[in-house]
Amino acid sequence: MPVGDNSILLIGESGVGKTHYGAQLLKRLIKGDGELHMDGAATNLEPFEAAMEHLNEGMAAGHTPTTTYVDSIWPVADSEGRKAELIWPDYGGEQIKSMSSTRRIPSPWHKRVIATPGWLLLVRLQHTRANDDIFSRPLSNLKGTGSDNREVQVSDQARLVELLQMLLYIRGAISTKRLASPRLCVLLTCWDELGTDEQPGTVLEQRLPLFSSFLQSTWAETSIMGLSALERALSPRDPDAEYVARGPEQFGYVVLPDGRHSVDLTLPIRHLLADTL
Repeated sequence: MPVGDNSILLIGESGVGKTHYGAQLLKRLIKGDGELHMDGAATNLEPFEAAMEHLNEGMAAGHTPTTTYVDSIWPVADSEGRKAELIWPDYGGEQIKSMSSTRRIPSPWHKRVIATPGWLLLVRLQHTRANDDIFSRPLSNLKGTGSDNREVQVSDQARLVELLQMLLYIRGAISTKRLASPRLCVLLTCWDELGTDEQPGTVLEQRLPLFSSFLQSTWAETSIMGLSALERALSPRDPDAEYVARGPEQFGYVVLPDGRHSVDLTLPIRHLLADTL
């Protein structure tokens, strides 16, 4: 199925919770009681169906194999019958990590990046390092010779900035004005682990100030939301009795930009589609 003009591209490295979100979102879309519902047959659902089976048993799903690079494309629609495609590439997240380290974009990603008017970037703050790097430390601090020098690595927030810069370059979205397209939503995953009542945008600015500043200076409007796909930590081996009894569809929530919580996990997608459907 070709990438359409009304599509959303999901971007996220390994370990950010894409598969768990996909499994929970798939349940919501099939049930159809949220802002969006499934509108036809999706392709390549195996990783998400396996995750759904684990969640039904009250256990966390395993890590998606890094060799799994086939797109999963979901046709979705809203209550007014407007349609779009939700594209899940690279379930394992390894291609994203490779792009950042090699500065090379695989050919299939060129088409995705250029064609999709909306990007959903998943970031897990607990797995990011915001320590000093070659972008934030003054050059005077790097002076010295021999054993006095230590290696200074690029921080995760600088790497996120570079990733988006590469994708924008491929898209040809180079401008002195702030961008209106592609629409961008940053989804802060595993929100329940953060233990905060702050708004998502505030949390991002506190944890990743360089990345937050880049978003504000590059996009005319960026939506920052929180996501707790499971609402609690699950073990991959020991079943959670309450999860089994109530069903995984009773768990999970998103945190809207103003801090309000909603159980409708389709809202981040719906927000991106607002101006593209």
